Amino acid sequence: MRVSQAVVGFVLCSASLGASAETVGAVDTAFKLLGPDHKVVVEVFDDPKVNGVSCYLSRAKTGGIKGAIGLAEDKADSSVACRQVGAISFNGSVPRQDEVFTERASIFFKHVRVVRMVDSKRNALVYLVYSDRLVDGSPKNSVTAVPVPANQPIPLK
Repeated sequence: MRVSQAVVGFVLCSASLGASAETVGAVDTAFKLLGPDHKVVVEVFDDPKVNGVSCYLSRAKTGGIKGAIGLAEDKADSSVACRQVGAISFNGSVPRQDEVFTERASIFFKHVRVVRMVDSKRNALVYLVYSDRLVDGSPKNSVTAVPVPANQPIPLK
């Protein structure tokens, strides 16, 4: 009984730690008679340390009964496109590599993650999306880059 309570507590805490994204839209990819259809969802989130940069994330969402009650494991397929949407400014210094978004992709131990990396030689911010799992993650990934104006150095930690 204690182990199951600990697992439920861990899952609830993990779900609340991830940054939230705003859903832009979705398209159905497969009809499910019971429960929601399988979908590709497009979400957007703002980089928490870089004002003026928003990232658009597309990813698979599993439907059906398991998807409706939160027990399905979403596929590792995802894509990211980050863009300058305003004047770029930094909220303090940024590390060379930092996770800027995470959201669970299954009830246990699988997440979609977006990591920001700094390419200081080219004065650019590089964003990588990938999926991980406690035991066996996926090599499927997508990458995008946002150039920072040459006269504005990126403040590294």
